[in-house]
Amino acid sequence: MKLNTHNLNHLAPEVILPGYALSDTRQGIAHIGVGGFHRAHQAYYTDALMNTGAGLDWAICGVGLRAEDRRARDDLREQDYLFTLFELGDTDDTEVRVIGSIRDMLLAEDGPQALIDKLASPEIRIVSLTITEGGYCIDDSNGEFMAHLPQIQHDLAHPDAPTTVFGFLCAALAKRRAAGTPAFTLMSCDNLPHNGAVTRKALLAFAALRDAELGEWIAGHVSFPNAMVDRITPMTSTAHRLQLADKHGVDDAWPVVCEPFVQWVLEDKFVNGRPAWEQVGVQFTDDVTPYEEMKIKLLNGSHLALTYLGFLKGYRFVHETMNDPLFVRYMRAYMDLDVTPQLSPVPGIDLGDYKDTLVERFSNQAIADQLERVCSDGSSKFPKFTVPTLNRLIADGQETKRAALVVAAWALYLKGVDENGDTYSIPDPRAAFCQALVADDALITQRLLAVEEIFGTAIPRSAEFVAAFEWCCNSLREVGVSRTLERVLA
Repeated sequence: MKLNTHNLNHLAPEVILPGYALSDTRQGIAHIGVGGFHRAHQAYYTDALMNTGAGLDWAICGVGLRAEDRRARDDLREQDYLFTLFELGDTDDTEVRVIGSIRDMLLAEDGPQALIDKLASPEIRIVSLTITEGGYCIDDSNGEFMAHLPQIQHDLAHPDAPTTVFGFLCAALAKRRAAGTPAFTLMSCDNLPHNGAVTRKALLAFAALRDAELGEWIAGHVSFPNAMVDRITPMTSTAHRLQLADKHGVDDAWPVVCEPFVQWVLEDKFVNGRPAWEQVGVQFTDDVTPYEEMKIKLLNGSHLALTYLGFLKGYRFVHETMNDPLFVRYMRAYMDLDVTPQLSPVPGIDLGDYKDTLVERFSNQAIADQLERVCSDGSSKFPKFTVPTLNRLIADGQETKRAALVVAAWALYLKGVDENGDTYSIPDPRAAFCQALVADDALITQRLLAVEEIFGTAIPRSAEFVAAFEWCCNSLREVGVSRTLERVLA
């Protein structure tokens, strides 16, 4: 059965439908970067709220700034912007649910003015973002906005015909300011530390270059709540679509698959109203820092600890690494010995239970999360998920071999050949640059660790870490992944 509004009531009985009339909704959120995670997380929570009868004026208008967003928009539009949330897990309590909280999607390619007008309209009170870790144009080596980038320079020179997220946001906020329309809240849902603060820094840096008075107005009127977001959401594959059709009879051009677990901790700093997401499980807090440190260092850090080693071993799914007892022992040692001592107490969270939950989630066979997805954009992920842990270990004079193995595995992964001789491409915008760093085995240490925007300054200066890194690289080359893990764990 093709998914659309006409066929909603003809879907299989186990498929959960929106408990509200789509025609009763009104758009209040514009979301830039509609992908799997947004649909499995923010759109899911908003739909859940609408199902209680509340929040119907907070429907979402999707926004696509990239050429490749057209396919996503076309698939959603063909389905009246409905999509299926297909939970995959190893238990019987997973859901298949049609989500109706996205009601439109605009593309920058179809004309910048229409998008600027939408973002400037009084009905839009929150603009949210999932633009990837690298999308904020912040140089990780110094924390500064990269104004020299060609696309940023274009938008500064052509403020009425922007192409970047910052160009569109400033154009819309300038129009709101001129019309006396209240500012919106700018809410990052990307997986990076202090995502609200990063968003604020990037936007204010761009705005100051575009129009100093506008920058001051934004600083005083726009809020940027920090958030911790969590739900494992693999890339939707043809196999997932066929599985949904075969098992539940839903023909959906772009379903989203995800694990049953979902979490959102959000600072309650909104300048123009917000949905009552707390009614459907979102945790509001004054300070998200301990939650995001826990998640980024434990979950994301452990993901990177597993993923490059797993890929080198020849595994292609996260659960395959977790079926290997050596990988589970290594992950637990990394979490327990290297990360946990660095964490502050997290209100309402037992860290032991949280780590147990991570092992269960990574072991989820049904979701078949791709290692390639977790491997992607390593040059942007390392500074956020792993380097802070390394820096603290070095500063505290702690053992670094377990953590150095994460970096060594990435270095060898960048060569594009696993230990079975199978070749693969590197999914990273800076793939060519990174691969050049590891081309000569004799120079890997001085070339790779010297990249300040990835590793900072403390790591290459630590003789103990450098020795551990070189030992791990040599061991991986000489005896492979499994024997190296045995050595490290011994």
